[in-house]
Amino acid sequence: MMVADGAAYEDVAAAVRRSVRLVYRVVSDAGGVARRSSWDPSPARLSAAEREEIRCGLDAGESLRAIAARLQRAPSTISREVKANGGRADYRGWRAHHRASELAQRPKPAKLAACARLRDVVESWLEHDLWSPVQISNQLRVEFPHDPMMRVSHETIYQSLYVQGRGALRRELASCLRTGRAIRRNRSRLDRRGQIPEMVMISQRPAEAADRAVPGHWEGDLIIGAGGKSAVGTLVERSTRYVMLLHLDGDHTAETVRTAMAAKITTLPEHLRRSITWDQGSEMAQHRQFTIDTGIDIYFCDPHSPWQRGSNENTNGLLRQWMPKGTDLSVHSADDLDTIAHKLNNRPRQTLAWMKPSHALAQLVAPTA
Repeated sequence: MMVADGAAYEDVAAAVRRSVRLVYRVVSDAGGVARRSSWDPSPARLSAAEREEIRCGLDAGESLRAIAARLQRAPSTISREVKANGGRADYRGWRAHHRASELAQRPKPAKLAACARLRDVVESWLEHDLWSPVQISNQLRVEFPHDPMMRVSHETIYQSLYVQGRGALRRELASCLRTGRAIRRNRSRLDRRGQIPEMVMISQRPAEAADRAVPGHWEGDLIIGAGGKSAVGTLVERSTRYVMLLHLDGDHTAETVRTAMAAKITTLPEHLRRSITWDQGSEMAQHRQFTIDTGIDIYFCDPHSPWQRGSNENTNGLLRQWMPKGTDLSVHSADDLDTIAHKLNNRPRQTLAWMKPSHALAQLVAPTA
């Protein structure tokens, strides 16, 4: 039957030379006819029968909200469905279902593979200009504002470089990215949340630490040397940017870091050791024992959130003047590190209105001494 094959009632009426009303009445008297479709969507999607109900409701003048209530669907679902398929006047259930079936087909051809012009531009900006995928994606909108074919997301570019079967771009272009990686790094491996037991997150840190008004709240991290074989611990006081460096003799395991940090920070007056904020590195696995030994609370930053230790990140960059990246940090003795810290603490800082961190710390300590 033509209706079962997806023809509209108007088309059937024209073919049999009868009125649309008559065709509709015949089909209704027969109990309705389910349209044949090879695509059987999941319950989360509209079915062919539901799309026919939408069309019947529109023909009867029902509101979209009333149709949605009858089908037990969200009004927004019905609204998007009708809008995407011709509106109230031109909506056809069988045609909408066929379109949905076409859109659901997988795998879809990659946009960069289907559009040679877009691919050439992306490859040129990657290879010759060394732009990042994010820069490319946004620049396409600037240079081709009225051409929807010249659009691609940065994630599509990454997938074209890294994902097998999506390689619309030449694989060797991955070396043009800033990372230079031929294989995409799995971010889940970077997210170390949950590996350290009993973490207390930065959201629970006292408010006095956030506004930097009270001295004694510190930020900590490790500077890693060549090949990850050596490291130096850094502690920065949030109010004054005062720096202390930890000499890690031989390794930077959790026990070594705990021992070195406890020995260094307990040299300070008690009111200057209120808390330490660290990232979720495995070197802090013994944070509970550190708190028991020193009485200092440890707070952990959220994953991939270095700005939550902004003072420490900035200071680590300054320390690279004496400890360049890719060098062996084990050559620096404890005395060397104390000398470097002294130089940095006696350097005027713009963020302190050109006061030295050592003087800023002394100014805060003096009233409580």
